[in-house]
Amino acid sequence: MPQQSAPDAGLISRARAADGQPPFSDQSLVDLRQGARTLIAVESAAAIVGQGEAEFVVDPDARGHGIGTAMLERILAGTTGDLLVWAHGDHPAARALAASHGLEPVRTLLQLEKRRIELVEISPTKHAGEVSTSSTRFSAFHVGRDEQAWVTLNARIFSFHAEQGSVTVDDVLQLETEEWFDAGDFLVAWDGDTMVGYCWLKIEDGTGEIYVIGVAPEQQGTGLGRTLMAAGYARLAERGIRTVHLYVEGDNEKALALYRSLGFTDRSVDIQYLLRR
Repeated sequence: MPQQSAPDAGLISRARAADGQPPFSDQSLVDLRQGARTLIAVESAAAIVGQGEAEFVVDPDARGHGIGTAMLERILAGTTGDLLVWAHGDHPAARALAASHGLEPVRTLLQLEKRRIELVEISPTKHAGEVSTSSTRFSAFHVGRDEQAWVTLNARIFSFHAEQGSVTVDDVLQLETEEWFDAGDFLVAWDGDTMVGYCWLKIEDGTGEIYVIGVAPEQQGTGLGRTLMAAGYARLAERGIRTVHLYVEGDNEKALALYRSLGFTDRSVDIQYLLRR
């Protein structure tokens, strides 16, 4: 079957326009570039497969003609053991396809959105200098210096999350090569020389995303999370962005309560399916 080093950019763009979100996760694309996953590319469809997971997309203009079924069956035939398959957007066709092949939904990822983000007084992400609030110091991420500190903190914060908690320095270095990456959009909080929190923004095609936000376990409940959110808003407003979205696990009640209290509402749903073999 034909393979490429990256999915067709036109296919991704058309799918994103039709579905309101990209068809592949950033981590899948990073793994593909690092050789940890494989691309399957056929006419009007593409899939990224590896590490017990799969994601695939069919060109919006070619849907409804059995291409998705053929792609899923090719993926299943070429893999062994249990397989997780993401459906980005809880579409009825995806649900029907999953059910017809014995895949069961096991995980829900919500995309929330906040419109008309509020301007705030503090803007710790200014390119020049740093600002401090109380004993916490804020600065932009320093490329070439902060990667290991961030990976260590991220692993502590997301020790319960198999994907986010396993991000490596190599993964961060790969993300730093993305066109959308801007160190000024990556706010970090320090207590002395210790990184204690962060708010990483992804701004692409005129839209803003809180890519990942985290607070050290010992700092949780201090209000640092809300301060980081406010700082993220300020950075987005500085760049002319008035709408922001983020992803959160559907069963993370604590995070959902925080985001909804900040005015976030539902935008879309991703479902991860499991095929037990």
